[in-house]
Amino acid sequence: MRLLGLVGKPVGLLLGAASLSACASMVPPSRMAEYVGPQAVNEPLSASPLPQGPLRAGLVLVSDTTASDAAPALPDEALNRLAESLRRQINEFLPSLKIERILPAEGIRPGGDISQFSELGKKHGLDYVAVVVASSTEQEYPMTLFLGWVSHSQPGLRRDNWSLMEVALVDVRSGRSLLRAEGRGWATLDRPMAPGINQWYPVIWRRPQDPNWRWWPPTYAGAPNTLRVIAMNEAAKRLLMHLQDAWIQKRQAELTAASG
Repeated sequence: MRLLGLVGKPVGLLLGAASLSACASMVPPSRMAEYVGPQAVNEPLSASPLPQGPLRAGLVLVSDTTASDAAPALPDEALNRLAESLRRQINEFLPSLKIERILPAEGIRPGGDISQFSELGKKHGLDYVAVVVASSTEQEYPMTLFLGWVSHSQPGLRRDNWSLMEVALVDVRSGRSLLRAEGRGWATLDRPMAPGINQWYPVIWRRPQDPNWRWWPPTYAGAPNTLRVIAMNEAAKRLLMHLQDAWIQKRQAELTAASG
């Protein structure tokens, strides 16, 4: 007799999903301090109030692969699409922050501090820069893949990707961080040891948050890149929600402090 948890799922399955979710909340670790410096990350946000009125800003997307367990970076084309998508959606869902242009990330290096973004904003005539740092890590391990889901089996590989996208809104003139948020996403790639079973594999899952969702990459060789794009897009969705929440909460806190 099996013990069942909520909605009739085996307890072991629920515990496994909970464990994966907990792991995903910590992996990969934050990389923002590597670019804006630890002081900008640790400084209380209340020390730098948000200005009134719409903020004119640029957005720079930094793809970080400097951690020891970092996954390869997304292809340039995917990074460009991601940056443009962030610009468009921030402008749509956070109208008080107007992203006017995408700024080049050339010359931005880890181990620096927030001044490199102040200089970037001044160079492009902007008052604010939304610094977005994207990072991810992966783990691959052997598993048995079932063809047709139930019948024959073949040795295969499973690759889990955990992605993190962080943002810090930098005031170019003061050199301080006004707002910070992050979003995390994860996805899983199953593929056989060798190509040629295209009817079923490779396949990408959004586990554990959406176990019934599947995506079949167009090529076997390109499947790991497709995995990274999907996981990072999931991180971007959560980043946008958390950025909007952080903006609203900070505005409310400032209004409460002013009225008190």
